[in-house]
Amino acid sequence: MLMRSSPARIGSRSLGAWLVTAVLVAGCGGSGERSSSSGRHPGPPAALAAQKVAAQKPPVRLTVEVNGDLLIHSPVWETALQYGHGRYDFSPMLSEIAPYVKRADLAICHVETPLTPRPPTGYPVFNTPPALAAAIKQAGWRICDTASNHSVDQGQFGIDQTGLALDRAGVLHTGSFASQAAQERTLMVTVKGVRVAFLAYTEMTNGIPLPHPWSVNLAHLAAVRRAAHLARRRGAQVVIVNFHWGEEDVSQPSAFQLSTATALAKDPDITAIVGQHVHVVQPIRRVHGKLVVFGEGQLLSNQTAACCPIQSEDGMLVFLHIVVKGRTSSVVGINYMPTWNRHPDYTVLPIGDALRRHEAPAEVLRASYGRTTSVVGRIAHAVEPVPARLP
Repeated sequence: MLMRSSPARIGSRSLGAWLVTAVLVAGCGGSGERSSSSGRHPGPPAALAAQKVAAQKPPVRLTVEVNGDLLIHSPVWETALQYGHGRYDFSPMLSEIAPYVKRADLAICHVETPLTPRPPTGYPVFNTPPALAAAIKQAGWRICDTASNHSVDQGQFGIDQTGLALDRAGVLHTGSFASQAAQERTLMVTVKGVRVAFLAYTEMTNGIPLPHPWSVNLAHLAAVRRAAHLARRRGAQVVIVNFHWGEEDVSQPSAFQLSTATALAKDPDITAIVGQHVHVVQPIRRVHGKLVVFGEGQLLSNQTAACCPIQSEDGMLVFLHIVVKGRTSSVVGINYMPTWNRHPDYTVLPIGDALRRHEAPAEVLRASYGRTTSVVGRIAHAVEPVPARLP
C-alpha cells in the first residue's frame, strides 16, 4: 500500500517554510501565458516607470521545483496498465513525491519520451501512453520540458501528439513544437505576482534529423541568449533555462556542459540553469557566482543495477529558492531531496520518508542517499540535501 507522510525537514526548519502552496495566475485560456513577438510592449517611458514601481516593492521569494527524467520503458507502462486495470495509470508511481511537488510555487517536470496514441514501445525508440500527462498534472507539475534526445522518436507526429496530450491535461510545455509560431513564443507564467519564463533545449536527438528546423530547440549558445533576452523584453523577471545534456551514466559534467554553463552563467538575462539526461545525478556548482544544477538524475524508469550503473536508480527533487526584486532575480539557495525508484512497482520514494516508514531495505535507501549526496555535494548556506542527514 502506498502511504503518504508529513513533510521532511531541512535542518531544523520544515520543508513547508520553503515550499509555499503555489499561486499560479494564468492566461491563455486559464493555463498560462505565452508571449509572442506580436504582443504590444510598453514604450521606454512607461517601461521605466513600471521598473521604478517594481523596484520599490519588497522582494518576493519563490520556490521552483525541477527534477530528472520521466523515462517510460516498457515494464513501466506495463505496470501502469496493471494499476489502471486495463487503462494506463501512472499516478501511483508518483504519489509519494506529489506532496512535495505541490508545495513548490512552481513545479517543472521533464518528459523525455513522446506521448502518442500509437501502441506503446520502449527502448530504443520510445512511445509512451498519453495517460502519463494526466498523472503529471495530478502530481502537481504545471510545466514540462519536452526537449530531449528522444523528442523525435515518433517524428513530427510524436511531437504534435505530445503537445496535445499535455494540453488536454492542462500542463504547459516547451522544448518541442507543433509549428514555427509555437517555437517563437515564450512560455511564461505569473507566480506570486512574478513573471517567470521557462526555456528548454536538448544537446542531441540521437542522430535523428529534425522534421523541421523549429521542431525541437537545440542547445546552441546564440539561440539560448537570444531567447533569454527576448523573454526579458517580454516582461520576464525570472528566466530559467533547462538543458538535456551530458554523457549518459557519467556523474561529472561533460566538456559541453561545462563550456555551456560557463558561457551562459555570465548572462545577466538568465536566472537559473538546470539539466538532466545522463540518468545519474551530477553536481550542483557555482559558475560565475550562479548555482548550476548539472544533472537531476533519474526520476522514473526501468533502469537498475541489472542493466546499468546502480546510480541510475537515484534521482532528486531540486528546489530553487529565488529572490526577485523588480527586474532582478537570483537563486539564493537550493535544497535537493534524494529519491530512489523502487522496483518492481516503480514508486518514486523520497528517501527520508521511505526510511522512516520502512518502505524499502534501510541499507538500500542509505546507499542511494549516500551516492546522491556525495556527488551533488553541499555548499554552506546555499546547497543542502533534504533531510540534511539520515537518522
